[in-house]
Amino acid sequence: MANSGTQRTFAEMGAPLSDVTFCVIDFETTGSSPDQDRITEIGAAKYRGGECIGTFQTLVNPGCAIPPFITILTGITESMVFPAPRIESLLGTLTHFIGDAVIVAHNARFDVSFLNAALVRDDREPLRNPIIDTVPLARRLVRDEVKDCKLGTLAAHFRLPHQPSHRALDDALATGDLLHLLLERAAGFGVLGLDDLVGLPKLETHPQAAKLRLTEDLPRAPGVYLFAGPDGRILYIGKATNLRQRVRSYFSTSETRRKVGTLLRQVTAIHHIATPDVLTANVLELRLIQRMSPQYNRTGTTSEKYCYVRLTVDEEWPRLVVVKNPTATRSANDLYIGPLSSRSSARQVIEAIESVVPLRRCTARLGRKYVAPVDAPVCSAAQLGVALCPCSGTADQEQYRTIVSFVVNSLTDDPSSLFALLHERIRSLAQVQRFEEAALMRDRILALQSALHRQRRLNELRAAGRVTIEASSPQGIIQYEFDRGILLETRREGQLVDSTNVSLVGPLASLLSDFLLPRSREEESPADAGSGQRHPPVHRLEVDELLCVSRFLDETVPSMRLLRCEGRWSSPSRAIPELEGLGVHRAA
Repeated sequence: MANSGTQRTFAEMGAPLSDVTFCVIDFETTGSSPDQDRITEIGAAKYRGGECIGTFQTLVNPGCAIPPFITILTGITESMVFPAPRIESLLGTLTHFIGDAVIVAHNARFDVSFLNAALVRDDREPLRNPIIDTVPLARRLVRDEVKDCKLGTLAAHFRLPHQPSHRALDDALATGDLLHLLLERAAGFGVLGLDDLVGLPKLETHPQAAKLRLTEDLPRAPGVYLFAGPDGRILYIGKATNLRQRVRSYFSTSETRRKVGTLLRQVTAIHHIATPDVLTANVLELRLIQRMSPQYNRTGTTSEKYCYVRLTVDEEWPRLVVVKNPTATRSANDLYIGPLSSRSSARQVIEAIESVVPLRRCTARLGRKYVAPVDAPVCSAAQLGVALCPCSGTADQEQYRTIVSFVVNSLTDDPSSLFALLHERIRSLAQVQRFEEAALMRDRILALQSALHRQRRLNELRAAGRVTIEASSPQGIIQYEFDRGILLETRREGQLVDSTNVSLVGPLASLLSDFLLPRSREEESPADAGSGQRHPPVHRLEVDELLCVSRFLDETVPSMRLLRCEGRWSSPSRAIPELEGLGVHRAA
């Protein structure tokens, strides 16, 4: 056995193939079942940079009879293996020889299953090394040239230096020769790293596989990728922690989304924006999708459906309404919840509040000089006792102001009293077995709870004003600067990477630079953006970015260091009550 030398680890799966250590293994056995049968011969060969750097070969005493047909196939007899060591005494040496190399075998499932079964029987851990199977690689790369992909057929057809003989080392050396032939063929598909090689057998064999050449220059780093059509129009935008791996996955058999085939047929170019970290990639993806509206993206188009719940505080008789664009109707003291994902979500929030608070539901304009007609009808909600009806002249203004103050306080400061009423309402419905209504009420409560949680997250970021933090990431120590939750710039290892001027690659660079700037918005003092809502509502095109940043900050807390905060960055002291223990289930 030759000395294998120092071995490399593969924590970084993007390692260049020239730097990867491969260990080709082959076993002869007494049969095909790793549980019932045993190994009779081991053959292994290690390669790095195309050179064989060590071999391992030995017969193994299986501790059982060798079937005659196995002897005929391999030439290994019981008299040959009788003096050989048992597998238990060889496992330590074999696993040391393999080390952290990438395991290669022809029909790897067979050989690896026998090895791992032997390890488990000896109370050892099974191997976790990356595995390359030359069978699917051959089917992917040379199937059109041979009648089948058996090792003997391939070795004879390509006149490999070593020919298989159903002896372990001969077969391992032939498999090593085959591996290097397949690596040469794979280079035509842009396979330059270990991750490319692992994913190659899964690549589709349809004509679009030829477009893998478009991925050759993609880095194994975070960023945003853009699929472009024949006219240069952007068809799809996505983000990735590993650009090369993610884009190549679109050509994999594991990609089952129906639209991907249609998309790939139209793609003629793949552009990318390299970013210093994943957060910057997430933010740029959102900005680009919102402003370019690619044909195959759904994310970003949802902002058109966003709407707000507005409490018209400046009205004489305030009420809750759903509005699409608060900037067109905003009054100085009006209160907003949102933006929410849809009008139906906004309606659920309103219905939750109105189910326990008697705000008016009529839509009549009621100014300070409004006088109710003598014959004005009382609305149905007022007749049922669930709302006041000022348009009929039956409501007391002071009582109504107290109700409005309660709603404002519940939505901006302390929601516990409002949720206590809601929880009592759902309990009372459940007690009288009105379970469908109770389930409907539960959904409304959850919608309100979610809306307030979301609102608080947004308000915390906006109240903080200008913030600078430092956090560790897989890319190193990174410094971020935010303005009211909007990412302004990123610094890595002392080098500024402005989020409005990141590395742009490809002919779209000049076009894309205009899309990376944060949207201009109204000036707002952090001192005025308190824990309540007395500041302008969040713009519909900013909310996704703010939520993205909020999630990032929550995940980064253990490794975060706050360097600067111009405003106030804190969580509200009064928590939003959870909906628990009510025993209400969704109706079938």
